[in-house]
Amino acid sequence: MSTPNLTLLTDLYEMTMMQGYFKSGIQETVVFDAFYRTNPSGGGYAICAGLDQIINYIKNLHFPEEDISYLRSLHIFDEDFLSYLKGFSFSGDIYAIPEGSIIFPREPLIKVIAPIMEAQLIETAILNILNHQSLIATKAARVCYAAKGDAVMEFGLRRAQGPDSGVYGARAAIIGGCKGTSNVLAGRLFDVPVLGTHAHSWIMSFPDEYTAFQTYARLYPSACTLLVDTYDTLKSGIPNAIRVFSEMKEAKIPLINYGIRMDSGDLAYLSKKARRMLDEAGFSDAVISASNDLDEYLIQNLKFQGAMITSWGVGTNLITSKDNPAFGGVYKLSAIKSADGSFLPKIKLSENTEKVTNPGNKTLYRIYDNDTGKIRADYICLDKETFNSEEDLLLFDPNEPWKKTRLAGGSYHMRKMLIPVFKNGRCVYHSPSVMEIQAVCSREKDTLWDETKRFVNPAKIYVDLSDKLYEMKKQLLNQMASV
Repeated sequence: MSTPNLTLLTDLYEMTMMQGYFKSGIQETVVFDAFYRTNPSGGGYAICAGLDQIINYIKNLHFPEEDISYLRSLHIFDEDFLSYLKGFSFSGDIYAIPEGSIIFPREPLIKVIAPIMEAQLIETAILNILNHQSLIATKAARVCYAAKGDAVMEFGLRRAQGPDSGVYGARAAIIGGCKGTSNVLAGRLFDVPVLGTHAHSWIMSFPDEYTAFQTYARLYPSACTLLVDTYDTLKSGIPNAIRVFSEMKEAKIPLINYGIRMDSGDLAYLSKKARRMLDEAGFSDAVISASNDLDEYLIQNLKFQGAMITSWGVGTNLITSKDNPAFGGVYKLSAIKSADGSFLPKIKLSENTEKVTNPGNKTLYRIYDNDTGKIRADYICLDKETFNSEEDLLLFDPNEPWKKTRLAGGSYHMRKMLIPVFKNGRCVYHSPSVMEIQAVCSREKDTLWDETKRFVNPAKIYVDLSDKLYEMKKQLLNQMASV
């Protein structure tokens, strides 16, 4: 997790294809696109995350002697190819959508332009990193949307699928909008807030609940959130918490960042009872925090029931994206560079319409409505195409081209989404801090229509093709059909 060499974090067939290209003398520069096909959890959008780790992976891409020795031991790689690997480094270009950005299906999130052996090798790691962090960032954004401005804490480390998932999942959760994480290592690595209270075992290790609360308050007077459901929430936990808060008040100890946490029971009912008890005791600013297998659906439901919870701890269902545990990103060849410098488009066909790829060396524009600042559509076009937002723009659904929308000139503006990250093998992009990316993500979420954010049957943001790209795709499809 401290910038390791992940060069062998790849599927074996990437290596065997590399040797095949090497032996066959195939050295062409190619274009690969990384994209995904379906939004997680049936949602209307996703959040892009993981670019910083991808950058570190590319920077450290090399084959040390121990890697060469291991590959030699497999008895499938020849010495001339292994000798080539000893001097290997990435020499190509990479373009990417910045972390924290809103993204949609089928649009290029990362574009790699590199010699084919280099572009092939990095496929697996790019997808591994991009898929995981984008998935968790998206889940976090959904949870935070359900919380409607309340603080959300990520605390799923013990349920994550291993240390890397726990650490980088926490990073992604912060990007998606979480206030902090319980993961101390993530806090150190990414300089993000770490938050937490105590467990039931703390209460149980003392002679009684009151003594446990009193001791904790003495140790952490400016961060005193007491877990009140170890024995009986209403009859014991909350009264003992109020007793401790009253003692702190009498001792002139400032009540800062204080409150209670509940981890079981009917959270709607208990939180309303707790709010009344705390208010009547003079602690109307005490936070009521809740956990217990929460996700966006349960939080939304508790909100609907009038729960008086103001802080949410979300663990298993967030760090694993339990209802949708895979992002489904793919990495496809879209063009090969010709001797004259032009790009020969390539297309992958399938019986499944959604698996037919978009050919060519492409870029992506986002189209915003000038009046609202909201996203109208995303627009995939060929890399050299330019547009004038003072002119009318006709958009159409590439899968159902009779569905058309005309945007009047001057009513919209466009932003290029893919930015250069590597040029000729050299990194030309500086990653923002995680908290800066979170701020970017917050602004990005504000560009979504409310109808797109809803969990059930969200309104679709269309990803359209330019006329030139659409005609190129049709021509290739017709050529393939005639073969």
